[in-house]
Amino acid sequence: MSGHSKWATTKHKKAAIDAKRGKLFAKLIKNIEVAARTGGGDPLGNPTLWDAIYKAKKSSVPNDNIDRAVKRGSGAEAGGADWQTIMYEGYAPGGVAVLIECLTDNRNRAAAEVRTALTRNGGSLADPGSVSYLFTRKGVVMVPAQQGARSLTEDDLLEVVLESGAEEVNELDESYEIISEASDFVSVRKALQAAGIDYDSAEASFIPSMEVPLDIDGARRMLRVIEALEDSDDVQNVYANGAISDEILAQLDEE
Repeated sequence: MSGHSKWATTKHKKAAIDAKRGKLFAKLIKNIEVAARTGGGDPLGNPTLWDAIYKAKKSSVPNDNIDRAVKRGSGAEAGGADWQTIMYEGYAPGGVAVLIECLTDNRNRAAAEVRTALTRNGGSLADPGSVSYLFTRKGVVMVPAQQGARSLTEDDLLEVVLESGAEEVNELDESYEIISEASDFVSVRKALQAAGIDYDSAEASFIPSMEVPLDIDGARRMLRVIEALEDSDDVQNVYANGAISDEILAQLDEE
């Protein structure tokens, strides 16, 4: 999981940039709408909606925007779009496998934008099933290491979450990543809440089971493809199996 952890660190830093551009807000609002439509508008009875709202609030999405998204999704207010989830598979340069999760109201537009983002940056679309087998759906909960005046250790977290389904805890730069089965991340999140531990997000994600080590040029090219894909309003998440070392990450941070 080490490569995934390094990638998670990169994604975590990138989220702040995405938020400034307003991209992240729109994607978080979509998640709320879809969760409310599929499971109802009451967060207490809809864990997916609870987690979508929590993540949006952590990312400073205004409460009014969140409330309207819940109402649109649940049908209490008009204007909700017919969002569809579509998974595309592809390759970035160097044989890096890429899994692209779209949430769109226009399948043709989404497909065209994904294809364009890949091909213009040296990547390509792949046939269904040719990439997805390299990823496993897992629960991922992100916990900041600093909890007020208290600094959490890996042992602190393991003691809290091990019996709730957590499989491992990975230490990142300033946070921890808790991995579980996709069906267990809600119970992991509840264990943290019961222990009074703050967390940044809890959701199902795709983790690569096999990774491709990248040099600095390969890392640049992979990140270029991912950024181009994430520039599409239809793309919600991008998962890649390129492994970037700490040293290369440090070099990229300086650029």
